[in-house]
Amino acid sequence: MKALVVDDSMTIRRIVIKALGIAGIADTTEAGDGVEAVDATKADKFDVILLDWNMPKMSGIDTLRAIRQAGDKTPVIMVTTEAEKSRVIEAIKSGANDYLIKPFSPDQLAEKVKGVVGAPA
Repeated sequence: MKALVVDDSMTIRRIVIKALGIAGIADTTEAGDGVEAVDATKADKFDVILLDWNMPKMSGIDTLRAIRQAGDKTPVIMVTTEAEKSRVIEAIKSGANDYLIKPFSPDQLAEKVKGVVGAPA
């Protein structure tokens, strides 16, 4: 399994990658903003994308829309501090498969990943 971790915070990317490792996903690619993420999805295939909402250059929601408009159906989990119900609804309507509010535990992240892609092989 291969995951794309998109967050402008290197610290958060490391936390997410560590949690993915606990969930059995060791193959990860990092992107520091939405532009890098869109480029990564054009260059490679992923089993799951973990996407922050608030980023410079291109927001997570705009990144999600760009990925979906390109025809990419990779499961996307928004990983964000944006907890308002309207934001969750907007993300789901834009094509997110699930939503995880920061801060989160490695177990919560693993549960969300398993929910959208199944248990790692």
